[in-house]
Amino acid sequence: SCPQPCAEAWSQPCITSCGDSRAVVYPPPVSIVFPGPILSSCPQESVVGSSAPLGLGGSFGSGSCVGAQGSWES
Repeated sequence: SCPQPCAEAWSQPCITSCGDSRAVVYPPPVSIVFPGPILSSCPQESVVGSSAPLGLGGSFGSGSCVGAQGSWES
């Protein structure tokens, strides 16, 4: 027969004989969009936004503001 502390130990829930439970939680994919220049300024034209494709030619009047850097082609 076991002493009293041994009997109390066996009356407790069995914790040490159970293996570790491991839950792997993956965070949801988060897309972070860093905006480009909001306003690209040309000497005569102002184009809002940075989604204009490159190489638009003279579609903005006498010159063309190409891309988002505000380069001026005359």
